[in-house]
Amino acid sequence: MLGCHFGRNFQVTVSGGSYQDGLSATIQGNPPGMLISEQEIYGDLLLRKPGADELSSPRKEPDLPVIYCGINSADTIEGAGNKNHTNGTPFTILIPNLDRHFIHIKQYQDTNRTPRPGHASYASFMKYGPDDDAIGAGIFSGRYTSTIVAAGYVAKRVLQKCGIKVFSYVKEAAGVRCPELDHGKIFEFTEAYKKMRCDLDPFYQEVYVSGRINPEMRFLEKTTVLAEIEKEIDPIRAKAPQMSAQEVVDKYGVHHILCCPDLDAANTMVDACNKITQTGDSSGGIVEVVVTGVPVGLGEPVFDKLDAELGRMLGIGAVKGVEVGAGFAVKDMTGFESNDQIHSENGKVVFDSNNAGGITGGLSSGQDIVVKLAVKPTPTIDRPQHTIDKYTLENKDMAAITRRDPTIAGRIWPVAENYTAMVILDNLMAHYGYQTLKEKIAE
Repeated sequence: MLGCHFGRNFQVTVSGGSYQDGLSATIQGNPPGMLISEQEIYGDLLLRKPGADELSSPRKEPDLPVIYCGINSADTIEGAGNKNHTNGTPFTILIPNLDRHFIHIKQYQDTNRTPRPGHASYASFMKYGPDDDAIGAGIFSGRYTSTIVAAGYVAKRVLQKCGIKVFSYVKEAAGVRCPELDHGKIFEFTEAYKKMRCDLDPFYQEVYVSGRINPEMRFLEKTTVLAEIEKEIDPIRAKAPQMSAQEVVDKYGVHHILCCPDLDAANTMVDACNKITQTGDSSGGIVEVVVTGVPVGLGEPVFDKLDAELGRMLGIGAVKGVEVGAGFAVKDMTGFESNDQIHSENGKVVFDSNNAGGITGGLSSGQDIVVKLAVKPTPTIDRPQHTIDKYTLENKDMAAITRRDPTIAGRIWPVAENYTAMVILDNLMAHYGYQTLKEKIAE
């Protein structure tokens, strides 16, 4: 299968499927010398995993990652202190599927003759034939985005060392929009939201904080623990710390379900989503990603423009549109209104606005990069729809019986955040190389 590889300098190859043994992300170009653990990778994975709240699929996948290779298994010389450091070789993260039971497989088997409208099931069957991995939609399932989150977290760690922050949030859900807020405040909110999710996630506490899986263990030791956890998913979930919505607000200052930095908007979003869900239908939304600290000139002209590279996030399942800056709104502006005028303050360049979203001519301008993703409603719904039998082409009616998300917007934001990190790091590595070479040959 082609199409599962990303990048030129920071390269990522993903594999696996929703009901295969698991998924994987293999990273090339990751620098050596970085201490990284499964606990911190899982801290991002838990943000998109299913079964966490009323707006996500009830599937109970814990999404526990295993670092398989790419780090030193011991100090390279006695006392070197570089055990578990990345060593520059391909870095592979495995994400086993632990919540795949026959009852759910049978549901897919019973409905796989009739492609789900709005899903890839018809097109993938026509492309790959009867052996198409149709159980849980295979690699066309939203589960594959876990690999993007895992690989993108590694990219985000590198960017942090370079003074670049990447963060995302739910801008709109079910027609309810978050008001415009200062990017600094949004970043603080997202950091608090992530801490809340880690503190209240039972697997984070049971598996990592308690040391049940730790960096000192070998791969086979970790997989032995995962085999035990597969049988303990429900008991571990029952250990989740209980806090009311108000207690979450009081302690963390965030919403207990949605990563939306305006609490009133978040509450209204949840109500609007639930109202639609009660009819058996689903809803969409908008996710916004912000990048700060990017140097001027990141990107390339023509085919590899930075905004074009960010447009690759159309590759995220359910994303049907990507806007940079003002996006489609520029059609209603004049040139004077659209242009981000420039002036100087105390020897620094300042822009009066940011309709360009921090990118002009395909190159970063030094402003915050702002990207919005339009997320379609979950295609799997519990309402009668017209479809066909893909083997006989007979007309059929269907209603979904498989596990599904009432809305995907609440789970896509960490995917968008970490995908953006991969794009920025891939371009940053080229930028650093180009600028260094430019300085060396200057006469």
